[in-house]
Amino acid sequence: MNVVIKVNDEIKEKMIEYYRDKVRDKKIPYAIFQAQDEDTVITMYESGKVMFQGISADVDAAMWGVALENTKQKQEENQKKNEKFYFCDAVGSDEVGTGDYFGPIVVTATYVRKEDIPFLESLGVGDSKKIDDSKILKMALEIIKKIPYRSKIVSNSLYNQKHTKNVNMNKIKAILHNQVLYQLMQEIKPKVDYIIVDEFAREARYYDYLKEIPTVQKNITFITKAEDKNLAVACASIISRYIFLKEMDKLSDSIHIPLPKGAGKEVDQIGEEIVEKYGEEKLKEIAKMNFRNTERILHTMIF
Repeated sequence: MNVVIKVNDEIKEKMIEYYRDKVRDKKIPYAIFQAQDEDTVITMYESGKVMFQGISADVDAAMWGVALENTKQKQEENQKKNEKFYFCDAVGSDEVGTGDYFGPIVVTATYVRKEDIPFLESLGVGDSKKIDDSKILKMALEIIKKIPYRSKIVSNSLYNQKHTKNVNMNKIKAILHNQVLYQLMQEIKPKVDYIIVDEFAREARYYDYLKEIPTVQKNITFITKAEDKNLAVACASIISRYIFLKEMDKLSDSIHIPLPKGAGKEVDQIGEEIVEKYGEEKLKEIAKMNFRNTERILHTMIF
């Protein structure tokens, strides 16, 4: 599948930063970069056009909030659809940490009923990526008092064992989402209108990732940018972020070095400091070794 979108300068800069550590060495004429993010190849051209190629091309394109069909009728249809997913009883799941070199992957599923909506709105619940971390730390404590949830934490040591040529990040995410959703549904047995996952892979691909798993949660509704459209997913995002921040603090304390989030230049500098102080083995414990940061960190070290 091929999807081509046109982006403005603001989105262009955000995309360049987001895909910085996934850029291919291959040079494409008139292209600013070409990157690979799991199953999708992304090529940004100087004209501002961006081509997404792969099974999940439309999902990755939609992530940037670009309206591929921007007619008034389509907008009205989307508004009605979004209201349907907002004012409902739902179980939703979301993950944090998949784009961070340091720190674990955290996936959470929550159960939100219609009667919980006013309470969550009063807290200002929304997509955790748009909420300051200091607010996340306070907000999550209020949410977990009232909203049932289940979380799964995967250390980078375990991630490095599981991530192989045949097991990519999206497969790991699918397995983790399935675990927390299935656990929540079985243990709480909630009455729901929808079970919602923030879409990171097409439905068929998601279930294909789970074909070897004996217990699979079915009847899932996959929605792009679901944190903005459903409060169960938003709560899952906030709780996952809260747990991630706490785990990052523990890791930082354990090595007496503040660990930065993300996968930028500051991460490379701290990675070099960790290797110099503790050796490469320590990096394998606390970092996702398949990230391009690893190559940059180890290539700059002199042994």
